Amino acid sequence: MSERSEQEIEKEIQAKGLNAPRLTQEIIDSMIEAAAYHVFEGTTLTVCCLTLQNGFNVIGHSAAASPENFDRKIGESIAFMKAREKIWELEGYLLKQSLWVRMKKGRL
Repeated sequence: MSERSEQEIEKEIQAKGLNAPRLTQEIIDSMIEAAAYHVFEGTTLTVCCLTLQNGFNVIGHSAAASPENFDRKIGESIAFMKAREKIWELEGYLLKQSLWVRMKKGRL
C-alpha cells in the first residue's frame, strides 16, 4: 500500500462530499504558534518543539543512523512532521469529545 499525501487524501474527501465535522490541514496548521528546533551537540538527534495557540507544546524528533547522512534541515523537517502528527491526534480527540458532548446534550 502506498502512502498518500495529505493533499491527495483531502482531494478525495472533497470529491466524495464527506463534509461532517472533521479536521483539515488548515485547522491543524492554524494551531501552531511557533516552532523551535534543537540538535544535541555531538549527535544527529533533532528535536522540534511546536507551541500551540493555547500554549501547549508538542515535540517530534529525528536522528540519522549514520552521522555522515545528517542534514540539519532534513532532520528539522522530519521532526516537525512528527510533532505535527501529534496535533492531529490531540485535535481529533478534542473534536470527538465535543461531538459526543453535543450528542449527549441532545438526548437529555
